[in-house]
Amino acid sequence: MKSGNLSPYLEEIRLLQKSIDYMELYRGLEIDFIPGIISPNMFREKLDYTIGSIHFVEQLPDGRHWEIDGQHTSFLEGLEKIFKNDIRDAVSRYFELTRDMVKTDCPSLVGHLDKIKIQNIDNRFFNESDAWYKNEVLDTLDAIASAGPVVEVNTRGIYQKKSATTYPGPWILEYIHQKKIPVMLSADAHHPADIKNQFQETALLLREIGFRKISIIKDGQWQQYEFNEHGIICP
Repeated sequence: MKSGNLSPYLEEIRLLQKSIDYMELYRGLEIDFIPGIISPNMFREKLDYTIGSIHFVEQLPDGRHWEIDGQHTSFLEGLEKIFKNDIRDAVSRYFELTRDMVKTDCPSLVGHLDKIKIQNIDNRFFNESDAWYKNEVLDTLDAIASAGPVVEVNTRGIYQKKSATTYPGPWILEYIHQKKIPVMLSADAHHPADIKNQFQETALLLREIGFRKISIIKDGQWQQYEFNEHGIICP
């Protein structure tokens, strides 16, 4: 979103809030964390909640920010030119940025925690069972547990056929459950038809792991509610 479009976006939500009485509407944005350039805290006062996500890791020699979830050819270019094809350094920096974000500019929600895995086609670069990768994830979960944001369980990769699992994947969700980190369910929908895409299947997965409550924003506060594959169970 261009900065000039932010005020009209917020005004449109305000008008909808006044005209709709059968649901709660909130002002939110997914916001990049790029140190020194943009962070979730820059918009906190204007929004009801923020989703903080890492899409860009360092800069290419020509000044372009390296996008980790764009075209695979672009990913390979940055991996070579910035990290000299050292995937461990690249992935470690990705998770380090996530930790920096929750420690210094903590959002309401942490978006698509392990999305960098979409570039790891057929485990070309690493296995998620590799000790170094697992340690990066666990260190990041410790930072999240200390800071207190909700973790988004994002289904977009599945229905777009870019990932076989949610962001974050099932083994990470098991640790999230163990660490008692709250989660919420999101389709990261870019089109109305996808608003709850893969929700039923993912709710069943979460319950199989052991989750019995997910977080939603209600009455202006993030609260935990029981759920099943059909949705929230209201008290």
